Amino acid sequence: MSRRITSDRPNLMEVEKSEGSNGIHVIDLRDLYGPNHANVITQIGFACQHHGFFQVKNHGVPEKMIENVLRIAREFFRLPESEREEVAEYCSSVRGLVLRLLGAISESLGLQTDYIDKQLGNHGQYMAMNYYPPCPEPELTYGLPGHTDRNLITILLQDDVPGLQVLHNGKWVAVNPIPNTFIINIGDQMQVISNDRYKSVLHRAVVNSNKERISIATFYSPSPDAVIGPAPDLIDDEDNRPAVYKKFTYQEYYDKFWNIGLATECCLDKFKA
Repeated sequence: MSRRITSDRPNLMEVEKSEGSNGIHVIDLRDLYGPNHANVITQIGFACQHHGFFQVKNHGVPEKMIENVLRIAREFFRLPESEREEVAEYCSSVRGLVLRLLGAISESLGLQTDYIDKQLGNHGQYMAMNYYPPCPEPELTYGLPGHTDRNLITILLQDDVPGLQVLHNGKWVAVNPIPNTFIINIGDQMQVISNDRYKSVLHRAVVNSNKERISIATFYSPSPDAVIGPAPDLIDDEDNRPAVYKKFTYQEYYDKFWNIGLATECCLDKFKA
């Protein structure tokens, strides 16, 4: 992390708390396959459309596994060690959570449950462990500047130190950690598939003056050759719902994303129809 010029620093005085109408919704997945299935689908759809972020509890990933993965991440950044089996089990559990969420998001768009799943080709999944050391002057820099995620959906596990902020209604909102929950955010590919109904939202990470922060992000993506475009059922030229984006392969998007860099915040405009 480096000190940034004044115009490129986070204004931490204008960050709002994650509560009330600006709050990042916490959705209970206990009834995703139960009698309140429709209500859970409605909650997920609302969060995707109006926030682009939400949190989930009762997600099926064991609490002990979450604690162990956070511990491994902390130890990794101090002294690397091999605990591959534990991490592999965690990745498998998160994959199961992603597939359940993709089905729910498909339904919330009025699509077949397996629609998004079928658009991804050979699914891609990778994990990033992020370490943010204490910074004596957190107002002078970022842990990670504002950006959207290029992938389909991101599952974020964070420790008990706040740092994630989400842009909502023109204001940065701090997402305070809730034990044993995951933060879910919609990526650029989901915005395309939903034909702009669901938004890939700007978010950033700020640093803490007293404590280190650990976060573990699982990014779920289409395969490089998967063709991404708005779902045909969400396009209706007669009803003033034309296709917002042209079709492209995920590899094309991936290349464009890294060519223009994080400084541009989002490259979706490059693929408008």
